[in-house]
Amino acid sequence: MPENSHRKRRPHPFKEERSCPETARSGPPRLPCVELHCLTNFSFLQAASHPDELILQAARLGYRSVAITDRHSLAGIVRAHVAAKSCNIHLIVGAEIQTEDAGSLVLLAPDAQAYAHLSRLITLSRRQAPKGQFRLTCRELSPWARGLLALFLVPEKLLLPEAGADKLKEALETLTFWQELFEDRLWIATSLNCGPSDQARLRRYRWLEEHSGVPLAAARGVDAHSEERRPLRDVLQAVHLGCQVSELGQRAPASGPRVMLSPEELCLLYHRAPDALRRSVEIAERCHFSLDELCYEYPREATARDLRALTWAGAAERWPRGIPQSARNLIEHELKLIEEMQYEGYFLTVYDLVHFARSRGILCQGRGSAANSVVCYALGITAIDPDRFNLLFERFISKDRNEPPDIDVDFEHERREEVIQYIYERYGRSRAAMAATVISYRGRSAVRDVGRALGLALDQTERLAKNLHYWDGADLADERIREAGLDPKDPLLRRVMALVKELQGFPRHLSQHVGGMIITQGRLDELCPIENASMKDRTVLQWDKDDLDALGILKIDCLSLGMLTAIRKAFELIAQAGGRRYDLASIPAEVPAVYSMASRADTIGVFQIESRAQMAMLPRFKPRCFYDLVIEVAIVRPGPIQGGMVHPYLRRRAGQEEVSYPSADLRTVLHKTLGVPIFQEQVMKLAVVAAGFTPGEADLLRRAMGAWRRPGLIG
Repeated sequence: MPENSHRKRRPHPFKEERSCPETARSGPPRLPCVELHCLTNFSFLQAASHPDELILQAARLGYRSVAITDRHSLAGIVRAHVAAKSCNIHLIVGAEIQTEDAGSLVLLAPDAQAYAHLSRLITLSRRQAPKGQFRLTCRELSPWARGLLALFLVPEKLLLPEAGADKLKEALETLTFWQELFEDRLWIATSLNCGPSDQARLRRYRWLEEHSGVPLAAARGVDAHSEERRPLRDVLQAVHLGCQVSELGQRAPASGPRVMLSPEELCLLYHRAPDALRRSVEIAERCHFSLDELCYEYPREATARDLRALTWAGAAERWPRGIPQSARNLIEHELKLIEEMQYEGYFLTVYDLVHFARSRGILCQGRGSAANSVVCYALGITAIDPDRFNLLFERFISKDRNEPPDIDVDFEHERREEVIQYIYERYGRSRAAMAATVISYRGRSAVRDVGRALGLALDQTERLAKNLHYWDGADLADERIREAGLDPKDPLLRRVMALVKELQGFPRHLSQHVGGMIITQGRLDELCPIENASMKDRTVLQWDKDDLDALGILKIDCLSLGMLTAIRKAFELIAQAGGRRYDLASIPAEVPAVYSMASRADTIGVFQIESRAQMAMLPRFKPRCFYDLVIEVAIVRPGPIQGGMVHPYLRRRAGQEEVSYPSADLRTVLHKTLGVPIFQEQVMKLAVVAAGFTPGEADLLRRAMGAWRRPGLIG
C-alpha cells in the first residue's frame, strides 16, 4: 500500500435499503439478472466451464448481462463474444486484476477507450513476469484506471467469522486508496454463496460499506456454469495447488466453487442486500462496449499505388519477353479485388518480409492457396504461374466469402527467427506479436492430472495414460482399461475416467502459434493483451487463430521448413564444387533423370514424395514431367481416394480405359487430369462452366463440400 494513502468518507447513497424485496420469496424478481464476475477455464485451472457454456447457461436462466472476467486475461473473451451474439446476451468485457500491494479488483470496460486501457494494463502485468505469470503494483495500475469500473474483492480470509476487526481495518485502508483512484466508479464486490456464514459475511461487507462510503454490488465470482461441474472444479483446484483433492482442506478457497444461480435463487440469496443486486444491474447498464467496436487496421506504411507499381515491375521480371495478355487480365482482376477489399497493406507486408529474407540470403517460398494469385507470383511471394496451371484466384480471395487472405510463407528453419525478429524491430513490440495456440487437455494429459488429483496410484495412472490412444476420443472402452491391467469396475477408476471425459478439451495453457504474426497500424496491445512467450525475445497475443478469424484480424504465417535449409546448403555445395549458383527460380524444371529416379521410388529425402504411400504410388504412376508430380502428390490424399478417383485416373493414364468428357466445355476443365476431377480448383470451375456459378459462389460450394460433416450446407 502507498504510505500516503488516507481514508476519505463520502455520503452513502443507498444506506436506507435494508428490507427484503416483495418478490424475494415468491414470483420473479423485479430487476433483470446480471453477473459481474465470472471466471472461465481460460483462467487456467481456476474455473470449470468454457466461456460459451457460461453464456449459454446465463441465457437459459434468463440473465440479461454477464461479465467475463478472467484473471489478467482476455484469452476467452472472443469465444464468449461469439456465444453472446448467438443468444442475445449482453456481454461485459472485464478482467480480474491482482496487485502485489493493494489486493484484487474486477475491472470492467464500459467503452472502447476503457477497453484499450484494460488491454494495456494486462499487457503490462504479463510482460513484467515470466510466461504464464503476472506482476503488478497499485502504482503501476493507477495510470490505466481512467474510465474503468472497479469492484473491490475483499480477501476471503477477512470474511471468515474468526477474522478480527483489525484485519477489516487493513482492508478499509486499501479500499480507501482505490476510492481515491476510481471515485464513483468503485463498488465492493459482494459475494454470497448459499452457505451458513453468509449472514456473517454480509455484516462484514456492510461494515466496510458504512466506514468507507463505497456501496455494495452483487458479484459472486462464478467459476462453474452448473452444479455438475463442482467435482471437476475441485480437481482443477487440486492440480493448481499441486495436491490431491482429499488434501485441499484449508488450501482451497474458503467459499468453495461458485455456480451460476437462477434469478429466483439470486433474489433469495441477496434478500438481505437487495441494494447490492440493484447496483449490479446499474453497473451492467453502464457497460456499452462490444468487441464488434474494435477497429483493426493493417499497417499503412505502403499504398495501393505501391502495390500496383511493384506488381507490374515484378511481372516484367517474370515474363522478360513480354507479359501475356491473359496474365495482364488476371493481374488487373486481382488488383481490383485486392483494392476493393483493402488488402493492399497485407500483400505489401508479405512482400516486405520476402524481400528482407532474400536480401539476407534466406530461402523462402509462399505456399497454399496463395499460389492461385498472379499478384503473389509477380511479387515473388510464390513461384507458380497460376495462368500456366489455370488456377482460380477466388480459391485464395473471394468477395462472396468475405474472409481475409491467408498467405503462408516458408523460411529456412535455421534462419526463420531472423525474419520474426525483423518484424518486431520494424513495427515494435506494441504493434506486432505472434498469435497464440491454445494447448488443451487430451486423453493422456487429462488422465495424468485427474489421476494424481484423485489419488490413483502413480503406476496405475501411467499404465492407463500410456494405453490411451488419440482415436479413443473422450471415451475409454473397458477393453482398453483391461489391457492396462486395471479393473474397469473399480469405483475410483470409474470416477477418474468420468472426470477425464469432462476435462478433455479444456485449455491447459497458451502457447505460440507455429508462425502466425499479427501486425497493426496502431497499438496492438490496445486490441488484445500481449504476454511473454517461453522462448527468448518472443511475445504472444492472448488470442488464437480462431479468435482472430472471428474478429476479421489478419495474420501472416511465417513458417519454417527444414527442406529449404537443405536446399540452400545443396546450392552452396554445388557452387563450391564449381557448378552454377542456383536459386529456387533457376532450378531446371524438366530433367528426365529426376523423373526416372522418382518412377523407381528412389525418393527418400525428396520433399513431398518420400512417404510410404507416395513411394508405393510412384512406380505405378511413372511421372514424366512436373505436372505429373503435381497430380501424383494430390491423388494420394483422403479426398481422391475416398471419392474413387485414383483407379479411374490410373486406368486412363495407362490406356486401359477410354478418356471421355460430358461436354466440350467440361473438356477444357478436365483435360489435364484425363476427365477425372482431382483438384478443388476443378470443382470450382465445373460449377462455373456447368452450373453458371460466379467464381465466388463456386468457392462457397467448395467450402461447403469440404465441410460435409456439418449438415445443412448442401441440400
